[in-house]
Amino acid sequence: MAGSVILAGVLLKMGTYGFIRFCIPFFPTIALEYKDLIVILSVIGIVYGALVAMVQKDGKKLIAYSSVSHLGFCLLGLMTFTEEGVMGGMIQMVNHGISTGMLFLMIGMIYERTHTRMIADYGGIAKVVPVFSIFFMIAMLSSVGLPGMNGFVGEFLVLLGALKYNVVLGIIAGTGVVWAACYLLWFTKRFLFGEITNPKNKSLTDLNAREIFLLVPLVILIFWFGIYPKTFLRYLEPSLKVYLNSASVKAIKERTVGEVDLGNNPVIKTFTNYSSLGVPVLSFEERLLGYTSKYTILNTKNVPMEPLGEIKGKNEN
Repeated sequence: MAGSVILAGVLLKMGTYGFIRFCIPFFPTIALEYKDLIVILSVIGIVYGALVAMVQKDGKKLIAYSSVSHLGFCLLGLMTFTEEGVMGGMIQMVNHGISTGMLFLMIGMIYERTHTRMIADYGGIAKVVPVFSIFFMIAMLSSVGLPGMNGFVGEFLVLLGALKYNVVLGIIAGTGVVWAACYLLWFTKRFLFGEITNPKNKSLTDLNAREIFLLVPLVILIFWFGIYPKTFLRYLEPSLKVYLNSASVKAIKERTVGEVDLGNNPVIKTFTNYSSLGVPVLSFEERLLGYTSKYTILNTKNVPMEPLGEIKGKNEN
């Protein structure tokens, strides 16, 4: 189970992180050219992952396929190129690691006691392990996207961006939230509630102090993100502005000057329908909106800085 927790918490985000840090800044023209295709694939992933998760008989596999659906929300938000969508995609990357990571942890904890992951082997264990059941319900509702928990914030922002991008695709993506409620609530009903059908479950031991100590920080983050997300959203704003402006019309024009095809003919690609950024900014500093890293060399003496071309000319003389 340790591998599953690392996969959900960190490794699954490497793809979306690559889009944010490499794909969009390095190849903005291609990103905008194929964004419609990627958005459609993201929506398909949301619905398909949810439907496949619904038919799973293995609890671990069910949570794994739910990750396919949730990561679809992350990529959908990033490719809408709207402030709400990109911010939602970024925050959903973190939220998924918390809620799904916690679910994998708890499946591992119960597996250590029963040595089975089949949902049919459980049922009614809420009466035997009430503390485990409370923590599991919190993680499950977080993954569903219950308001007041972390999952709601990311999915709500992503859907806002998706509806701005395309109403039809936004509505289809919104059904992913409904499907998530269906398969996770149904899974929880069969897993925790009902009558105890397996006599071995009557002797299960509840969570010990070590396991509770491991889960409490995740619960705190779930409610912190859900009740006051501004604490975390403000740290993402500089990256959000750089991401959006990397794929802005202005940035693309700066990078496409002088491009030629194989026949040595000039190639100019324009995206006249790209309007989600508003007024394009002119410089990298303005794109950061005043944000400076602690490693930035500041011009503290307020001496006017000469353009780079003039400095090179003086050096050559």
